[in-house]
Amino acid sequence: MSKVLVTGSNGFIGKNLVQKLRELNYSVLEFSGDILEEESYRKLHKEDISHCFHLAAKSFVPDSWNSPDPFIETNVYGTEKVLEFCRLKSVSLTFISSYLYGSPKYLPINEQHPLQTPNPYALSKHMAEELCKFYAEYYKLKICIIRPFNIYGPAQDKRFLIPELIEKFQGTEKEVKVKDLEPKRDYVYISDLIEALILTLNVKEEFLILNVGSGYSLSVAEIIEKIKTISGSKKSVVSSNEKRVNEIPDTVADIKLAAEKLGWKPKVSFEDGVKEILNSFKK
Repeated sequence: MSKVLVTGSNGFIGKNLVQKLRELNYSVLEFSGDILEEESYRKLHKEDISHCFHLAAKSFVPDSWNSPDPFIETNVYGTEKVLEFCRLKSVSLTFISSYLYGSPKYLPINEQHPLQTPNPYALSKHMAEELCKFYAEYYKLKICIIRPFNIYGPAQDKRFLIPELIEKFQGTEKEVKVKDLEPKRDYVYISDLIEALILTLNVKEEFLILNVGSGYSLSVAEIIEKIKTISGSKKSVVSSNEKRVNEIPDTVADIKLAAEKLGWKPKVSFEDGVKEILNSFKK
């Protein structure tokens, strides 16, 4: 029986993907070792692998400013190593990219929107996408790139906005302190993203790029109000009105192409997603 290979299987997305694939009775092989090291691939060449989900990456944007080298090494050179493995094994690939559109020129944002790389992390993902495009065009490797917008769900790194806010509302401090209330983002729940990823196994095109999001945006203020209401918290919220440099005002994903090519649409409302996270906190 052929296997599905998952790199980055220990990460937030990877754990959810592996769990769902196994629930659907796929034979899953989790990549172990360093994706930059040749030794990590030697034993994989003996395996019967039909598809690779490439998730392994460094992904926290603030860290990329402080130390860009590991982001370029892992996200660019690491992706090239995975692509070369897939080429040698004739294995199709789903590459999990990122939001690469910068401050949008129009909303909703479709896949043809001009790309911007305003930080080292985005730059590394853009470069990795170019490698994917090259391998698809010149080596005829079948590749689908997924550009997820803002992902959220249980067990996400608490440095991200939604788990950070939920933890603050659940914590012992008397008030919730935040910075800017205005920025708006398109949030997609983890199970919706996982469904889209698995559906890429059925993609017919040789090379395809798809946005995955909810199709609407929420401001920080709106998110706070929803979390506060759902959690039943009485805490007051204090904003310093501190603006981030080069802040993006709003993002909304145009997800029509994902609906057309995958038959996919998001199923989890933001309110239900928050309830799931709150339930996980209680557990």
